[in-house]
Amino acid sequence: MMPRAIPSGISITMPEWSEDALVLSVRPHGESSAVVSVLTAAQGRHAGLVRGGNSSRLRGVLQPGNRVRADWRARLEEQLGQMSIELAQSVPALFLDDPLRLAGLASACALLDGSLPEREAQPPLYSATQALLDLMAMEDPEHRWLEGYVRWELGLLQAVGFRLDLDSCAVTGVLDRLAHVSPKSGRAVAEGAAGEFSGRMLTLPRFLGGVACNRHDFDAGLALTGHFLERRVFAAHHVDLPPQRRRLADMVAGIYGGLTV
Repeated sequence: MMPRAIPSGISITMPEWSEDALVLSVRPHGESSAVVSVLTAAQGRHAGLVRGGNSSRLRGVLQPGNRVRADWRARLEEQLGQMSIELAQSVPALFLDDPLRLAGLASACALLDGSLPEREAQPPLYSATQALLDLMAMEDPEHRWLEGYVRWELGLLQAVGFRLDLDSCAVTGVLDRLAHVSPKSGRAVAEGAAGEFSGRMLTLPRFLGGVACNRHDFDAGLALTGHFLERRVFAAHHVDLPPQRRRLADMVAGIYGGLTV
């Protein structure tokens, strides 16, 4: 059967977009191409086929964490489509001498790639992620960027549908002396209000309002958000927390695990 001709005067517009983006993941496709997943404000998490993406010329461009300009087009909206990538800033190159920041960058990209639905706009989360990268790039020998990273993970949890309530005690309703977080509800619990369940509570770090943190804030913060990312986000899809996130938590625990603030 011969294909039907397009009536004269009718044009077909191919779906396409061009946006600033953050590279999240890259996987080889065939001998020389790659399927690249990026995050943009208007398109959210979006994948496309990059011709020659597995070549040495593009390998440095297609690094998770790089800021890029991405152009995507396809014949039909539901297709994978083709993507071209132009480097705007090599963010990993800024952290080559800091393994902890490299681990933080890898963790953020893996969490975004593994938790976000495809092709749903994410303007607030995209802006927050760009702000996190700017924070990580600042001179910071004490790694205070980890506070910002934990807050970013709280924002990611909210973006995928689970918001922690750290403003008041779930038991008494008080607004002060908060010390714990319920591992089930994600609500704060005041000091002394957990009763027999105190041993099962998560620790609320001081930079999130906690008053009785018995471990270093960075370690406690990552344990808090990591618990809910694992149980409420990734387990719901029957997958494990990304190894990049586990590595970051292990590195922070190795540095700060025996310290309190």
